[in-house]
Amino acid sequence: MSTAQQHQTEDTLAQINKRTGRNMPQAIATSVILIAVIVACLLISIDAFIVLIIAFMSLALWELRVDFATVGLHIPVVLLWICSTVTLLATYYAHWHLVTAALCIMISLVLVVLFATLKLNFGTRVSMAVANKVANTDAKARLESSFNHDRAEHFHSRFSHVAVSVFTVLYIPLLASCIVISLTFNNHPVAHAITLVFLPALSDTGGLLAGAWLGRHKLSPRISPKKSVEGLIGSMLFAMAGAFAVFAVTYSDRWSTLWWVPILTGILVGVVGTFGDLCASMLKRDIGIKDMGHLLEGHGGVIDRVDSILLTAPFLTALLWVTGM
Repeated sequence: MSTAQQHQTEDTLAQINKRTGRNMPQAIATSVILIAVIVACLLISIDAFIVLIIAFMSLALWELRVDFATVGLHIPVVLLWICSTVTLLATYYAHWHLVTAALCIMISLVLVVLFATLKLNFGTRVSMAVANKVANTDAKARLESSFNHDRAEHFHSRFSHVAVSVFTVLYIPLLASCIVISLTFNNHPVAHAITLVFLPALSDTGGLLAGAWLGRHKLSPRISPKKSVEGLIGSMLFAMAGAFAVFAVTYSDRWSTLWWVPILTGILVGVVGTFGDLCASMLKRDIGIKDMGHLLEGHGGVIDRVDSILLTAPFLTALLWVTGM
């Protein structure tokens, strides 16, 4: 390749990265690795997939711990790790899955409320992670935050720490338990896992591509300037195509009566998933950070990748159960 062609390739790649808002080569490589890990776990056993969910949720809880700490808010992350692990395992292995999940979440809420105001630090990991995140955050984003970053620690009541801790329980273990519940009925755990994990990811890809190349009408300029109406339509179409593929492989004998399910699934995933992305963007903007974390090259944090998966989980689980799929 000549020097001129190399420069042209680099310029094209830079334009793509700018339009998508991420490093695309890194993002693609990370996506391939994640897909391989998820598929490997599903091929090994559903138990391995449950362990993978627990691992991802534990990383997401750590990211939230650091993100909230940048504005002086504390969540009992060790307790949340324990509660989340127990909740997800008990939900899957107990006989009454839904009842067990509800009971575990209620107990988690009580324990988290009791421990939320105790500022227990184990070493300097949180302080170092907070300092690194603040150093890598745009100063403008910090100034636009709802918090006073210089003296945030002095302005939070105990109720504030309790409130963000309760939010964390409802956001991570509660929504993640919906993914686990979907694996327990109608004898299609792999199909359900693919539906709940890969369709939102496929929807995100469709929204990214459609928004980057066709996006003209902003969906919510204040919360997420890169989101567009065209991107939302692309999200729904990609999710719909994925739903038809899963349906054709798993439920090929039920086309005559349930042909509308993949269509509804695509619309549901596209709309709710985009709403989940907007909620995460609003949270990041309110805190004054760009990414929830930096664990996934090209993608930001774990929460940046699983926000749409978590928010669509209860809706998709309910849809699969109601339709008997």
